Amino acid sequence: MNQLILASSSPRRKQLLQQIGIPFKLRIPDVDESTVKGNSPKDLVEVLAQVKGEAVDLNFDEVVLSADTVVSFQGEILTKPTNDQHAFEMLSMLRGKQHTVHTGVMLRSKQEQIIFSAETIVEFWDVTDELLWEYIRSGDPLDKAGAYGIQSQGAVLVKSISGDYFTVVGLPISLVVKKLEAFDIFPTFSS
Repeated sequence: MNQLILASSSPRRKQLLQQIGIPFKLRIPDVDESTVKGNSPKDLVEVLAQVKGEAVDLNFDEVVLSADTVVSFQGEILTKPTNDQHAFEMLSMLRGKQHTVHTGVMLRSKQEQIIFSAETIVEFWDVTDELLWEYIRSGDPLDKAGAYGIQSQGAVLVKSISGDYFTVVGLPISLVVKKLEAFDIFPTFSS
């Protein structure tokens, strides 16, 4: 069986793979994401996933999984905020409205490469400035695309979603598992 290599520093991606019982090793790529460009949010996350995955060396029996997530709103791509004020600006823009979360994934072995992406529509409640600042002071928004974590305290902002919840978390896990079948990697379930 092939060994999965997770090319990501995201604790959420690591947790999702552990949750479904896919053993993996961690190799964090050294990539300057700010230099990577894309023509659309879908294109950007797929290119970022590819760049991250190609920055990791592989042995013959290894498969790398790399991913990236961005939020798009009215044509603007929102990555991770640079500071508290930037987080407030992003969250203020999104409140009371719908936005799209895009996650791109690359799976690569020495013989084969698959790049794909998924998107989910998220709608926020129309919350107050006070609630946004309280959330920002928690520190939760600073390492997350669009300045919120649906799986953590940012859940209070979310009115509804249309699509895969795990795409918003950072890895469309059921789609990833389906694609990993081509690399002879499967989840292991325990009781």
